Amino acid sequence: MRATCAMTLLAAVRGLTPPARRHGVSCLSAAAGGGRASAAVEQKKARPASTEKLDLAPPRGTRDVYPEDMRVRNWLFGKWRSTAKAFGFEEYDAPVLENEALYVRKAGEEVTQQLYNFEDKGGRRVALRPEMTPSLARMVMARKPTPPLKWFSIPQCWRYERTTRGRRREHYQWNMDIWGVDGAAAEAEALAAMVSFMESVGLTSDDVGIKVNSRAVLAEL
Repeated sequence: MRATCAMTLLAAVRGLTPPARRHGVSCLSAAAGGGRASAAVEQKKARPASTEKLDLAPPRGTRDVYPEDMRVRNWLFGKWRSTAKAFGFEEYDAPVLENEALYVRKAGEEVTQQLYNFEDKGGRRVALRPEMTPSLARMVMARKPTPPLKWFSIPQCWRYERTTRGRRREHYQWNMDIWGVDGAAAEAEALAAMVSFMESVGLTSDDVGIKVNSRAVLAEL
């Protein structure tokens, strides 16, 4: 049995989605009379400089995270981590780039319509992860750790879909997963952790509500 508690942070909270790419400064030095040139330098030599004006906006559906927004995001992530650890969850992570077949196998061919998917230079079909569950299942199947397992993650997820107010093509998501526990104990613990987080940031029942559904009940309808 596996219980999952997931909280998705969307654009309703300003500036909490990470940038689409990371910019940095790198230095390259070479000894006199020779040395190794970087690939970027070789490409620059190979093609003429573009006269097109550089678009300073991030790609559609993404956003930049400036320092003032990063402080807010780090505060929120810190609350998520402290809550999960207080309930005995261990943090894990997985590559943001996965094999496309991982998602096609889970949901069918139609899932590719929402994937950032492409063929890499080695001819492999890959995709940016739209959710964390398939990666988690792959990791558990690969090592077969002894249950019960209590793992949590805060992954960046991507979906190529129409952007609307409060819904972008990238987001961070807080996942708490419990494997190998029978009965409703796992669901109760996940709900308790979620309520604990809400209280830690000053939210009450006047601000948010919790709804519980059951696939078993729906299957009987």
